Amino acid sequence: MKNKLQSILILVFLISMISCVKNEQKEDDVLKTKKDLTAADILGNPKYLAISYGGYRENTREIQPTINQLKEDLKIMHAMGIRILRTYNVQPKLPHASNVLKAISELKKEDSSFEMYVMLGAWIDCLNAWTDKAPNHEIESPNNEGEIARAVALAKQYPDIVKIIAVGNEAMVTWATSYFVRPNVILKWVNHLQDLKKSGELSKDLWITSSDDFSSWGGGDASYKVKDLEDLIKSVDYVSMHTYPYHYSHYVSAFWKVPEEEKDLSVVEKADKAMLRAADNAKQLYHKVVDYVKTIDSTKTVHIGETGWASISDGHYGKDGSRASDEYKQGLYYKHMREWTNAEGVSCFYFEAFDEQWKDAANPNGSENHFGLINLKGEAKYPIWNLVDQGIFDGLERNGKKITKSFNGDKDALLKTVMEPNTDYPK
Repeated sequence: MKNKLQSILILVFLISMISCVKNEQKEDDVLKTKKDLTAADILGNPKYLAISYGGYRENTREIQPTINQLKEDLKIMHAMGIRILRTYNVQPKLPHASNVLKAISELKKEDSSFEMYVMLGAWIDCLNAWTDKAPNHEIESPNNEGEIARAVALAKQYPDIVKIIAVGNEAMVTWATSYFVRPNVILKWVNHLQDLKKSGELSKDLWITSSDDFSSWGGGDASYKVKDLEDLIKSVDYVSMHTYPYHYSHYVSAFWKVPEEEKDLSVVEKADKAMLRAADNAKQLYHKVVDYVKTIDSTKTVHIGETGWASISDGHYGKDGSRASDEYKQGLYYKHMREWTNAEGVSCFYFEAFDEQWKDAANPNGSENHFGLINLKGEAKYPIWNLVDQGIFDGLERNGKKITKSFNGDKDALLKTVMEPNTDYPK
């Protein structure tokens, strides 16, 4: 009896040990899978939703969010299903991006199931950008070299997190009058990064792109279709393009005007129709870029590096303008864009996760302050009310506040704020 009991105990112990080994192997496999994922694996994958992220809470970027504040945001976004973040610069006085990477790294160590990747932006300027001197768009800023070097250093420090480097943000589009450069500058730095991949200094799986307006990628004005742009398209690993029907409701408003057959609809019904047209406008511009890019390099994919919709405006998009700005329209645009891009296998770095008040610090109701899906009071705006209902934010806080619904979740109150698209705008 004693020998039989010993045998049983030994058998139980062996089974337990085998189970532990298998579990450890399983955990190792999961970690290895996460570590080995590349941009090619995650871009266009609907399981890896993308978003633009700035964690600034104050009305100046001189007050940087703390690591703990960044962790709060990262946990909120992770709960939303976000797995790829886009940052914009690695400037020495603005350590936001490097702190985001540090926060992600720490969260991964604290919780092996935490998964987040980054499209790391390197800001590119022309000579004299952001100074009292006239910008020289034919010569690049000497600061660009340091910006690229810092991006390279961070990509090497966090290879498990940084999967993409974007050279410049709207740096080629000529309406960016303060700082734009010619395509040859972007091409120079993209080629530099590709050479670092070839030499082994950077991972061969790191993808290099530039994130710019649709027109800069050949989807608009023919003046952009130059030889340097063709060479750039061949050099990047994929094209990251921006499209903003929200802004076009003022600048190119034909699609925004309410057609005659819709004149008798209710305000909400007119908004519903307008937002379908807005989403179609974004799709059309996306396909224009795809069509042009494919004539240059049929192997290149195109993803959306930015698109979004502001919920408040006292300017071009408010009650005295195109009347595009309210949470209801923002919610419809977010829904339409996510559904379309997920179905088409297109990554959409939706702009943006949280409201940031530094962007138009002198004007609290400026539209640039209100593109976030979550406002500065910790309220989830209408686009993601469903996530609050699902309880995904339970136990999470931002600045000591639980994530609740805007309008206290009262849809009737929300609908009263819907503005009729301005048929006669601009006058």
